[in-house]
Amino acid sequence: MANSRWRRVTASAIVAAGALTLTGCLQNPDQSGGAGGFGADTEPDEGDGVVTVLGAFGGQEMEAFEASLAAWEEESGIDVQYVSDQDFTTTILLRVNSGDAPDIGLFPQPGGVLQMAAQGQIVPIDQFLDYESLDSTLVNGFLDSARYQGRVYAAPMRMAVKSVVWYPKAAYEEGGWSTEPASLAELDEIGEQIKADTGKTPWCIGWESAQATGWVGTDWIEEYMLRLHGPDVYDDWIYHRIPFNDERVVQAFEAYAELATDDNVLGGSTGILNTPFAEAMTPAFQDDPDCYLMRQGNFATGFFPADVQDNLDEEVGIFVFPPAEDGYDGQPILGGGDLAAAFRYDADTVAFMEFLTSDQFGAEWAQAGGWLSPHSTFDETNYPDDIHRQMAQMAIEADVFRYDGSDVMPKEVGSDSFWKAMVDFQNGASAQAVTDAIEAGWPDEGDAAAETGSGR
Repeated sequence: MANSRWRRVTASAIVAAGALTLTGCLQNPDQSGGAGGFGADTEPDEGDGVVTVLGAFGGQEMEAFEASLAAWEEESGIDVQYVSDQDFTTTILLRVNSGDAPDIGLFPQPGGVLQMAAQGQIVPIDQFLDYESLDSTLVNGFLDSARYQGRVYAAPMRMAVKSVVWYPKAAYEEGGWSTEPASLAELDEIGEQIKADTGKTPWCIGWESAQATGWVGTDWIEEYMLRLHGPDVYDDWIYHRIPFNDERVVQAFEAYAELATDDNVLGGSTGILNTPFAEAMTPAFQDDPDCYLMRQGNFATGFFPADVQDNLDEEVGIFVFPPAEDGYDGQPILGGGDLAAAFRYDADTVAFMEFLTSDQFGAEWAQAGGWLSPHSTFDETNYPDDIHRQMAQMAIEADVFRYDGSDVMPKEVGSDSFWKAMVDFQNGASAQAVTDAIEAGWPDEGDAAAETGSGR
């Protein structure tokens, strides 16, 4: 899912930090003759045989998406018209505010969903989907990412899994190191064994991403927040119900620093900042690897050397980034995905949303590679290799799923000050100093979003 992360670091992220109309009573924007409201007893309008969809993915991903719709379109008689816009987060705001919303938007981050839910622009999913049935098949906790004032306004149509540790299979297995560490402490022990056995640094870490350098570091902090303190504290942090410089956040920064020492990471601190994130693991695929472990999302496969991509099951192995032995009592998964939200309440839109958010969607996309279903009931034989099946299973077996926190925070933080602070931290600034700076710059309007984001 390479483009999923690439969109995040190149597009402006919409977050729930704008001037929100905080109202508990949703109203239909009635942009082109929709129903008079989204009340529980309101029947959907009659459809016109066309469903318009706006999303951020294009190219091969768009082709795979459209291939996944062909059979359904033929059977239903409904024409799905998808438009790709790489500046989705800006375009969707402009179109909604000008009364030209698509029937469905595919949001790469939940912040825009929360913002438009607060403005009464989106139909809550319990209006037209069987919420309990949907929730029972989804990865645990996924729907929480689109919850506003107790109701959910979008459902996932694909998933990203970020808590993946990659290794070069042949070299790693020859070394005889564990492929199932049960805790962060055991993962540290593996690193020490690699150093002792090979004289090489165990970790491959690269952050360089032009003006977006630093986003990889935010994922590390999110991983540690989940493992050290659990999902409830994690939610309080990303929705700013606790300050960014809370002592538990500082602890997460310091935990990452204990792993990312100069003798643990190829190239040390300088290498971390100067190595392009897409090339971080390339040295692991040499005949004599210079590093062995990389924590990165499932989209990383798209950046591996061509010969590795052509034979993933033989070339790479994976295991889940493990829990903290004295932290959250369970296995969390950090991830992301595209969330489908309906701006119109008519029969055709409802029918397509039912399909798009079900375990019946995505077989053709899965077969093409680079796509994971958020449903535990999805037919895993559609995945092209064991690596994709294993990554999907990681999320299914996890005790809780949480969406990438920086994608939920106000954009002034999640795609600006947080990124910059990670660079400062990697350059030697203290955890307290960088978290103090982020907290001092948290936008006032972000606090309004924090009160509503998780619905708790």
